[in-house]
Amino acid sequence: MNQQELRRIMNLKDHIILWNHALIEVIDIRKASFTSGEPPLLYRLPASTYMYVVRGSATVLIDEISFEISGSSVIHGGKGMMIKVLKTQEILDYYLILYRSTLTLPGRRNLTALMERSRPFSKIYNFTPGNPLPLYEILIQMYGEWQQGGVLEHLHAKALFYQWVHELLRQLHAQDIQPLKADSLDQAVRYMHDSYSKPFTLDALAGTLGMSPRTLSRLFRMRLQTSPAQYMIQIRMDKARELLLNTESTLHDIALAVGYPDAYHFGKMFKKHFGTSPVRYKNSLLTVSNWPEIPSAVSAYDIAWEDTLRYIDDDNHYQYNPKGASPMFRTAKPSLMLTLLLCFTIVLSACSAGGANNTTAGNASNSGAASPAATAAATTSPDNTAAEAQTRTISTVKGDVEVPADPQRVVVLYLLGDVLALGIKPIGVSDVSEGAAFENELKDVQKLGTWFEASPEAVLSLDPDLIIVPSEETYAALHDIAPTVLVPYEKMTTDERVRFIGHIFGKEEQATGLLNSFNAKVEDSKQKLQEAGILGSTVSIMEGGADRSMVVVMSKQYGRGSQVIYEYLGMKAPEILQQKIDSKSDMGGDSVSFEVLADYSGDYIFRSSYDGMADLTTDPLWNSIPAVKEGRLMEIDFGLSYYSDIYSLNAQLDFIVDKLLAAPRVK
Repeated sequence: MNQQELRRIMNLKDHIILWNHALIEVIDIRKASFTSGEPPLLYRLPASTYMYVVRGSATVLIDEISFEISGSSVIHGGKGMMIKVLKTQEILDYYLILYRSTLTLPGRRNLTALMERSRPFSKIYNFTPGNPLPLYEILIQMYGEWQQGGVLEHLHAKALFYQWVHELLRQLHAQDIQPLKADSLDQAVRYMHDSYSKPFTLDALAGTLGMSPRTLSRLFRMRLQTSPAQYMIQIRMDKARELLLNTESTLHDIALAVGYPDAYHFGKMFKKHFGTSPVRYKNSLLTVSNWPEIPSAVSAYDIAWEDTLRYIDDDNHYQYNPKGASPMFRTAKPSLMLTLLLCFTIVLSACSAGGANNTTAGNASNSGAASPAATAAATTSPDNTAAEAQTRTISTVKGDVEVPADPQRVVVLYLLGDVLALGIKPIGVSDVSEGAAFENELKDVQKLGTWFEASPEAVLSLDPDLIIVPSEETYAALHDIAPTVLVPYEKMTTDERVRFIGHIFGKEEQATGLLNSFNAKVEDSKQKLQEAGILGSTVSIMEGGADRSMVVVMSKQYGRGSQVIYEYLGMKAPEILQQKIDSKSDMGGDSVSFEVLADYSGDYIFRSSYDGMADLTTDPLWNSIPAVKEGRLMEIDFGLSYYSDIYSLNAQLDFIVDKLLAAPRVK
């Protein structure tokens, strides 16, 4: 809906007047998704509703009025209206804000008439904000407060809703004057300058702007010659330097103020950026400021701000480029006598250090060999701990890789459960499928995108000291950020993979223990199934059904529980399937029509389940299959059965065995 159409159906001035006199009750705030291929979504609005689309595009009908919407769109509808999502490209992510309005208009006939004429709380309209980030930020906070469920949090959500509506109406008013959409890069830059103290992910920022992370990164590199993550780091470091020099705040307080979890990680990033620790940086500038003829570092901020990355398009960069700084900004040089004195001091310090090193070397030779800790201490600067300097070299398919002996900031893609099972909590992981065995353990860990296309900028912003990746593509994208180990899981057995990952972390014994425990559980499970007369029965694994066909699993490595059922438990599929499973072809699964599906159906069927899957409860062909008709159809959650790590295999084994034992026996 363009501005002209919107103005035609809605008098904005009247709308604002009535909102000023409204008493609002927030009914609910919901977050939902709609996936391509699902049946049309039908929903009757129980109250006045704002639908805010965060990501994706779709055709949406409200009481048969059609809207073509995309990311960062707002649709409004009134109580009792029918909303229908017909189709979408891939996934549509959206929020619903349901509210109830009451007007206090005693003796105000003009407002009563205005209400009868305008009816703003039941009006149908849609709007694409020129600057979606403020709306998105308020909405995320509002949703978070609402989910807390407390009375105080709900009050805060109500206050935030008024802010959200104000921002919406403000942008409507601004577009009425100037309907041009704000420049995407300008929006991103302003958001980053306003939100540097908050967690930052490229995916979230790009999605809010209605573009892909790759497009936003390309925009930054083309116009600012940097990446979004590096730009955010620069903003944070500039602000940290200002706080460090102008306040007496502790490093911990400064770290929190600029978006880092603690002083340790802030200190590492500061040193990486400025070449020295925060304390030494501050002391060095305070020492310089003691010379009366030298302008202090703090006073420099009153002359010109030394910001290395600014959003400007011209080439006049002298004011923030130290190498080409204006003479007005440069500090005065000390006298020749002072220079000689400083040089003499440095020479004495070097001699002293050399003597200390010679003494250390002599002591080492007298005692045979220095201990690893002593060697690390001898080669580590005072700002680093010995633990940071300790590394191990491991052999990988990409050659030898030097990794930390005790990594503290691990990023893992796909192989999440293997790392978790070894007792290591990552700081960043690829997206976790809903229902995964480790979903709760990783709910508070930063998500970095799909495992096969994680965001390099998001990974970089975490400052990892070790990255574990599952493919050549992810290795190529991330290996320049930190020590990166490629685990070619598709070419490895479970034993090989778990032992290798254990070797990466120096946890070989723990890896062996995990495997021994799992194999013992497998043998115990087989014994239970044998005693129950089930182990010799056939099992099929299926998924789908929307197009009158099923994908039937034809491999031990397809997921959906296939490895547990066909490899570890050693159960068989119907002969027509077992031949393909034994052939070890690249075919993981194949689509089979309902007309011949009975030939592929075992005594027991596991069906991969997920939100929006086809409802087959009334389908005559499906219900004619013996396993379905006799109650031996079992659903296994897609998220639980998607992964093949040791953590997930343990959970899948428990689930599958319990389901088989609880199902009716074959007659």
